[in-house]
Amino acid sequence: MLTQLRARLTTILRRLLTEERIVRGVPVRVVNTRGDIESDAVFGRIDAALSLIERYDPRRFRRFQRDTSVLTVSRYPCRGAYLSQSRTCIVELTFAVNPAFTPAQIAATIVHEGMHARLYAMRVAKGGDRAAREERICREAEIAFGRAIPDGAAVIYRAETTVALPDEEIAFKVDWQEAHRRVVQADIDALDLPKWLKRWIARRRGVGDGRAA
Repeated sequence: MLTQLRARLTTILRRLLTEERIVRGVPVRVVNTRGDIESDAVFGRIDAALSLIERYDPRRFRRFQRDTSVLTVSRYPCRGAYLSQSRTCIVELTFAVNPAFTPAQIAATIVHEGMHARLYAMRVAKGGDRAAREERICREAEIAFGRAIPDGAAVIYRAETTVALPDEEIAFKVDWQEAHRRVVQADIDALDLPKWLKRWIARRRGVGDGRAA
């Protein structure tokens, strides 16, 4: 009963923190679980990123609109992901608003995940020895996009560096449990609360020994 209640409360809270808008014809959902981030800033950055794709690679932009149902910005263990069952493109929340990254780099992540969506739409199976090949195709899409835009040097450099990796590194397996733990701990550390209270929250969330920074 207690587990069900917690799950229900989590669902209700997630809905309260979720805002949806249509940005350049793309349904964008922001799940803002961080009090230090303004949702308007998130939508603004996503708009800037989508505008680059729409302007410099309109064909890819139209495919992205067809191949995905929604672009969700939320906390996640990596910059982006594509969930094939719901046709959802994910962009990580803190990455999206981090001023250290340009709209071009955010756009490159959308391009990358959009390429995953295209491959799924084409019924190209993922897994086994094909995982590395699929990842290379997505990185090559980033490179092509980086060459098409004015501020693409950082995009090209990161993608080319990744493409050069051996198969076992380019398609490495992620310890999602540990990755999730780090995300939860980072969000707790960002809270404007006393250290003792953050440690208590960390213990309640089951993230290590609750040593909040």
